[in-house]
Amino acid sequence: MSEPKQPATDSAANFTTIIIEKEYLHFGAAHFTVFSRDNREDLHGHNFYIACEVDARIFEDGLAFDYNDIKKVLAQLCEKLDEKVLMASESPYLSFDERDGYVWVGFADEQIPFLPRDVLLLPIRNVTVEELARWFLAQTLAEFDATAAGVTALRMRASSGPGQWAQANWEAK
Repeated sequence: MSEPKQPATDSAANFTTIIIEKEYLHFGAAHFTVFSRDNREDLHGHNFYIACEVDARIFEDGLAFDYNDIKKVLAQLCEKLDEKVLMASESPYLSFDERDGYVWVGFADEQIPFLPRDVLLLPIRNVTVEELARWFLAQTLAEFDATAAGVTALRMRASSGPGQWAQANWEAK
């Protein structure tokens, strides 16, 4: 068993920002954004990208945390969402019912059928990059012990296309 890492002194020189933007941190998914109780986009798809910035302590050995820990979590989450129709289970405007071999999504006066293997219900309010950034952040923090790794802040970004990102932030207390 290795000895626990010892932090260097708490000077500003002993903190860093690690930026994780890997080509494989993406997923292709279909969705529609809901604007109101009777207005939504048509079903369409995006190639979504995920990236994060991590503020962390640099330990006495000159290293921060093991970046692979976060990269593995993000890659697994991207794989989970890849090639799915994403639906927001917390939307006040959508309803869900599984019957007759389908997941039925109710919106206004529409009943939209999907095969269960194709749809993924996420506990978010809308399928937007804003909500996806928050979801990825929460899932990452649930799987990665940020405090033990010396992480002081994490900024998760989600994009549905070049040049437009949403970001969710976390800071250690």
